[in-house]
Amino acid sequence: MPTRIPLPLTQFVVKMHSRCDLACDHCYVYEHADTSWRARPKVVADGILAKAAERIGEHAAAHRLSAVRVVLHGGEPLLAGPDRLRRAAEELRGALPAGCALDLRIHTNGVLLGRAFCELFAELGVKVGVSLDGDRAANDRHRRFADGRTSHPQVLRAVALLREPEFRHLYAGLLCTVDVENDPVAVYRALAELHPPAVDFLLPHATWDEPPKRPSAQGPTPYADWLLTVHRLWETDGRPFSVRTFESVHRTLRGLSSLTESLGLEPSDLAVVETDGTFEQADSLKTAYDGAPVTGMDVFRHSIDDLARHPGIAARQSGLAGLSAACRACPVVRSCGGGLYAHRYRGDDGAGFDHPSVYCGDLMTLINGIAEGGGSLPVPARGGASARPQPLTAAHLDEFARGYGGAEAVTALGAAQLALTREMLAAAWDSSGRGRGDAWALLAALDVVAPAAVDTVLAHPYARTWAARRLGGDLATGLGPLAALAAAAAVRAGRGDSVTVPVRGGWLHLPTLGRVAVPDGEAVVTGLADGFEVRAADGTVRRGLDEPLRRVRLAGGWTLALEDVDPLRDSHDHPVAGRLSDGELADWTGALREAWELLGRDLPAYAAGLRAGLGAVTPLRSGPAGRDVSSAARQAYGAVAVARPATAPTLALLLAHEFQHVKLGAVLDLYDLYERADDRLYFAPWRPDPRPLEGLFQGTYAHLAVTEYWGTRALAYDGLAGDAAERARAQFALWRRWTAEAVERLAESRALTALGVRFADGMRESLVPWLAVALPATAEQEAERARAERLARPEAPALS
Repeated sequence: MPTRIPLPLTQFVVKMHSRCDLACDHCYVYEHADTSWRARPKVVADGILAKAAERIGEHAAAHRLSAVRVVLHGGEPLLAGPDRLRRAAEELRGALPAGCALDLRIHTNGVLLGRAFCELFAELGVKVGVSLDGDRAANDRHRRFADGRTSHPQVLRAVALLREPEFRHLYAGLLCTVDVENDPVAVYRALAELHPPAVDFLLPHATWDEPPKRPSAQGPTPYADWLLTVHRLWETDGRPFSVRTFESVHRTLRGLSSLTESLGLEPSDLAVVETDGTFEQADSLKTAYDGAPVTGMDVFRHSIDDLARHPGIAARQSGLAGLSAACRACPVVRSCGGGLYAHRYRGDDGAGFDHPSVYCGDLMTLINGIAEGGGSLPVPARGGASARPQPLTAAHLDEFARGYGGAEAVTALGAAQLALTREMLAAAWDSSGRGRGDAWALLAALDVVAPAAVDTVLAHPYARTWAARRLGGDLATGLGPLAALAAAAAVRAGRGDSVTVPVRGGWLHLPTLGRVAVPDGEAVVTGLADGFEVRAADGTVRRGLDEPLRRVRLAGGWTLALEDVDPLRDSHDHPVAGRLSDGELADWTGALREAWELLGRDLPAYAAGLRAGLGAVTPLRSGPAGRDVSSAARQAYGAVAVARPATAPTLALLLAHEFQHVKLGAVLDLYDLYERADDRLYFAPWRPDPRPLEGLFQGTYAHLAVTEYWGTRALAYDGLAGDAAERARAQFALWRRWTAEAVERLAESRALTALGVRFADGMRESLVPWLAVALPATAEQEAERARAERLARPEAPALS
């Protein structure tokens, strides 16, 4: 019986052409140790493309992959021509199983990239990455034609084309190979001027047998010094684009995963299909020795599971155990990860890849340099990378794509949000200068000995609001909210731990618990086995809460917090209400209980997710002229804010509507559903003003629940007369029409990612049965009248 593969492969490089129209002297394909390109076909054949796509599809189906990434590569892939590139895209899309998204990209030197190619890639949904080493002087050092001519003007023309509004959504970023003889400031500025969404700064491929150049005048770690100069500029500019190397160092210093195989301990999940149909390991191995990437396998005789069992593939998936003894003993190994596998090779001692990277000193200097500038304090995250929640499964994504999301899917989403909260808190702490650290140190310590207490506090919807504001440049809140989180965790742990918390406005707030009336100043909170005590600045000691966070018990044993004390609950775009009186609390309790019963009856497909993910309702002040007001905040996962409406059915609708925003926002924290570079405005059918694409996406997603709500009510009134029945039918006619139109506008935007298209398809699928419901002509006429009235009066009450 075949052995089980250690890890499915999710990233594939498909070689479209084995030759290139440039003669870059730092190219690992043609200028380094491997010479296999000479014997390979210039262009990949149709039969090989079809079989490669079939192999990727069967692998995705066998392992229920939610997405795969395929990069069309070379040589120079554009030399394959538009017909062959179209064939590749169509074969790959056709071979993937339902539920598996294709992230299709092409990487090019840009010389041949013209409008016709861009139109083709827009049609096929292919993102484009371009190689560019900086300004003209830097680029001309290596990236020239065989006759010595510069390629720089052609590349700039290609990038300018990708930046046009029509094609901006295709622009994946730039790849820059570092040369320490180039001016890092000039290189950075030249690349930044092109407004890329991402830049990869790559160390030139080298081994211990063929080490990188190190000009004597530049010191022992010239590559680290070069990259640290760029890093300082990048930080000063506010991180204007993604840089995987820098982001990976920041992440791994906090115990999170790397974003690139050249850093960190995450297993590699990449394979290559050459133009002759052979499977190879990572292309970078071509720099080690002739034949280093060879597996002896091909698309016709071997599956990708066979490939995943190859010793060379497995070696790049073995984490710490696969590193040399020197690496395993290194203090920065969890960030460095031994560097890129190919860079460890040494052939003269028989140990092969069992060495540190030839860039070892540079990597250590780079990591320590970034750590000293912020990002070195680890976020509390138990067990390192393995303890972080896994990405959503294909089944979860299918549920969310259709607008739903059951208890299991929403629980997984919540776990991912908790991990994000931890990361944001660490980043905000780092950016604060890390002054007095007793609160952070206590959180880290409690996360080891009392993890449930820390999880409970950090999962509170407003736990990361402080971090989001700090990272956004708002420093006015100080470090008090972080100390309050540590204090609440200490109280829940009940181990006798103490922490100092600043008090402002006469209240000391303990997230998830409530607040204590305390004089302004610094108070010391101590968690005790039987409660807690607060030693105020004036020396007085208080025990217990003056205003506890109150919870409403709903049918089935579910409890929901009525959050009216957290000072950071003002994250919503409407004013929050103050502390509820006993009478107001009673009104809210009754309304929530009735609304929950209605949700279970009228929206059962949404209710299970609501129960799993909605943790708090924050009361808002009443809207003007009786307008129903509700809100969800992107940095408050698990909370919905509502001004209590006049009826429980309206409250049920508002809760379902706003929790749709909560879910989609959380999904967008994990996945790109649309191209972030798209800055066009789109008209939503229910609004007279155009909105960014995310606004259209959010509104459409929320209105799936609105459509189903009115649909169930219209069916309940089937055959009945009266104002309530007529209103339900008219509202159903209105919202199903608007939501269907909005789904098509999303689909027609050409700015959706592969997963975004999957969401549009899922939303469309959910609408099909509702669009098939027959309604009286009077309902359609009333819907049309309401539609015209709504669009004519932008101030009229409307769901967002």
